[in-house]
This record gives sequence, C-alpha cells and structure tokens, in this order.
Amino acid sequence: MADTTFGSKGWTPERLGDLSGNTYIITGANAGAGFQAARILLKKNAKVVMLNRSAEKSEAAIAELKQEFGGQADVSFIRMDLSDLDSVREAADEVLKTVPRVDALINNAAIAQVPTRKLTVDGFESQLGTNHYGHFLLNGLLFDRITESKGRIVVVASLGYNMGLKTIKFDDMSWDEGYGANTAYSQSKLAQMMFAYELQDRLAAAGRKDVGVFVCHPGSSATSLITTSGSRTMRLIWWLMTKTPMVQTAEQGSYPEVMCATEEALTEQRALYGPTGRMEAVGAVGKGTLNAHAYDKAVMSRLWEVSEKAVGFTWKL
Repeated sequence: MADTTFGSKGWTPERLGDLSGNTYIITGANAGAGFQAARILLKKNAKVVMLNRSAEKSEAAIAELKQEFGGQADVSFIRMDLSDLDSVREAADEVLKTVPRVDALINNAAIAQVPTRKLTVDGFESQLGTNHYGHFLLNGLLFDRITESKGRIVVVASLGYNMGLKTIKFDDMSWDEGYGANTAYSQSKLAQMMFAYELQDRLAAAGRKDVGVFVCHPGSSATSLITTSGSRTMRLIWWLMTKTPMVQTAEQGSYPEVMCATEEALTEQRALYGPTGRMEAVGAVGKGTLNAHAYDKAVMSRLWEVSEKAVGFTWKL
C-alpha cells in the first residue's frame, strides 16, 4: 500500500520553510543527487558544507551554486576522501573546528559497480571501504556535534541492498574470492543500512532522543554514480536506461535525502524512504518497502563490532 503521508504527489521541496541558521553537511555533493540536495537547501537559505574528494569539482560546483543563488550563498567544501580513513579524520577535525552546528549529516557519497576488485589504502574492498567504513568513521567523529544540535544522520542507501547475498560475508569481507561488482556493491549498501538501524537500536537502549537516524534511497536517478565507477558495458546500459521513464532526474533523486534531513512530520525511523511508484524506482516520495534482512539483529550487532575494530574508533553512546 502506497504511503500517502504527503498526499498523492508525495514529499516535495515545496514543504520546506525557511532554513536560515540551519547547517547541512553532505558527502559527495559536487554532482548528482548530493549537488541537487545542496541546491534545494541553499534555496531555502541553509548553510551547506560539502565533503568531497575533488577540490577542482567542488570549486566548480560552488561557482555554479553562487551563480544561481548569489555570492552570499553560504556554501563551502572540505576535502575528504572516504576511501582513506586518515582523510576522513582530517576532514572531521576541520568540521569540528569550523562548523559549530550540524542539523543533518547526509551520507550521500558512494562508488558503485567497480568492475574489478580494488582495495583502499587501508586494505578494505573499495566499495565497502568507501561507502560503509568511511561513513561509519565520519559519523562517529561528528556524532557529538550532531547531538548537540539535536540533528539528524541520513544514510542514503540503495535498492541494491536486495541483491547479492542479503547478508554480510564476515569470513571474507574484502572478497578475496568470488568478487562481483554487483555483489560487493550490494553488501556495501546493506552495511550502510545496518549501521543506521543498529545505531537506532543503540540510541534507544541508551534512552537517547537527541538525534534522529533515517535511511532513504534515490530510486533510479540520472546521477553520475555508475558513470564514474562502472564498467564500460554498465555505463552504456545505464545511459540507455536514462532515456526511458524508468529513470528520473537527479533532482527528483535528491528529494528523499532532503526530506529525511528536514521533514518534522517524519517520525518513523525503522523505515526506508524513497520513491513509491513503479518498482519503487521512480514516483512520489514517501515510505517504501523495507525488507527484514536489512535489520537482522545478529548481523547488525556483529557488523558494528567489526566496523569499530576496522576503523579504530569506538562509539560512545
């Protein structure tokens, strides 16, 4: 049954009021849905801090945003490479020094469909290392600042969590054997969701209500995700798909993350938000289907412990 909380057209940015005084941090915000989320938030007078890998692309994105919204638009970037834990630590330090308030940390950046197995500088399979471990550490380092602001953590997942093994391959998380671009991507997105749902449980157990944790996905959106890391064949297939009604714009793809970062009427946290139309890939934004393997308690708890050990950071809740 479709979610009708926000009417037949679903959630749209028209619901946003003035966001003056609010600060949003977005990872991977120089293109695609992250860039469009920044646009929507800036339009409502929010402050946006981008955490991006490329200084050059960030400067171009900021120039484009200032051209649209004027020189006074409060948008900046801090360089961060999620695939390098030292880079994540440096970026988090910079945020803590320069960003006094965090109303939401939007974990938007990702790599996908990496055709041949690669390892990060820290020795993790590249998709798990970038999408999950990098964000796990970043959220831990910024957690106190987010809670001081009574802010939110938004994890941008993917329907890809329903593919692959539907669990975490603990005996071989870096895929020494049986690597597949899709299977590894699926595991990395499932891991991100499990991080969020386990964090919800840990906050509830600690009796804490000072931070909201929400999970969403952009559906099938015309972003640069596949084109930046996918194989040539995947890129061609995706390009052809973007010409059909099965793919929506990057701006529409950003609605779920903006909604999860800002919407006060959103109270249910053990949920997956995104498009509710055909195959939940396109259409009106609301609460979609969440399959139980994404919050398998034994797997979530184990993944949390493995992740703390992998990144060398222990969460204090």
